[in-house]
Amino acid sequence: MTTKVSIDGLIQDEAAAMIPVTDRGFLYGDSVYEVVRTYGGKPFALTEHLDRLHQSAARLSISLPEGLEPISRDIHATLDAAGHPESYVRAIITRGSGPIGLDPGLADRPRRVVIVAPFQPLPALWYDEGVSIHLVVTGRSGGPTLVAGAKSGNYLVNVLALGVARAQGAHEAILVDHDERVTEGATSNLFLVSDGELLTPPLSAGILEGITRHKVFGLAAAAGYPVHEKVIHRRELLSADEIFLTSTLREILPVQRVDDQQVGSGCPGPMSRRLLEEYRVAALA
Repeated sequence: MTTKVSIDGLIQDEAAAMIPVTDRGFLYGDSVYEVVRTYGGKPFALTEHLDRLHQSAARLSISLPEGLEPISRDIHATLDAAGHPESYVRAIITRGSGPIGLDPGLADRPRRVVIVAPFQPLPALWYDEGVSIHLVVTGRSGGPTLVAGAKSGNYLVNVLALGVARAQGAHEAILVDHDERVTEGATSNLFLVSDGELLTPPLSAGILEGITRHKVFGLAAAAGYPVHEKVIHRRELLSADEIFLTSTLREILPVQRVDDQQVGSGCPGPMSRRLLEEYRVAALA
């Protein structure tokens, strides 16, 4: 099965797809993106992802004069061309190309890129036993920035943090600021269970509002689990009864260890197991 790529509506095989080296997404990470996966061949929560893509573009002042229709059309056309049973979809909008320079006014027009690859599910063992995470202290203060709330292509801090975590044998890096406040994973949101309550860092910490994160709020409320957004410090994470990660590709993934410390009983807890089951039912509905 081959990966298909659409660039401004032109669909090609991955090997043939090219953008100019002067594209600002390539030069500066001056782009926004979304990752979507399919269930039963249909893109899940596509409306929510496209809405966030539009919001991210607005935060970066990337103009979309035709709105979301072109990128939505590209996604569906590329999915059809790829023909995978289940797909990974990455939709990207860059500011475009132009003379080299930081000034965003140098860009000509936004460029649309859609990548559709076969979806590779995570190992079932990870859901049965949980994964490990590694806490990485970054220079982030946990407060809002110019790009707070935008899913931008500038991911260098996350790339480096994940590299540190993988060197320690961990699945994911959890970013912690210098005041020991937990923010989010390199590519995930984080939840913990403490005394029967579900806790997660607030958006005011400068984190991205994940689509899966938002859906967990609704699933937890329906299941009768109280959910609270609050500032979480490192010590609270280490004393949690349960921890799990959320993201489009992970769904709801339980955490078994934080650095060298076991989480709770060392096995996925009842809340993470139930929420994962409910999430998958909703995704296939």
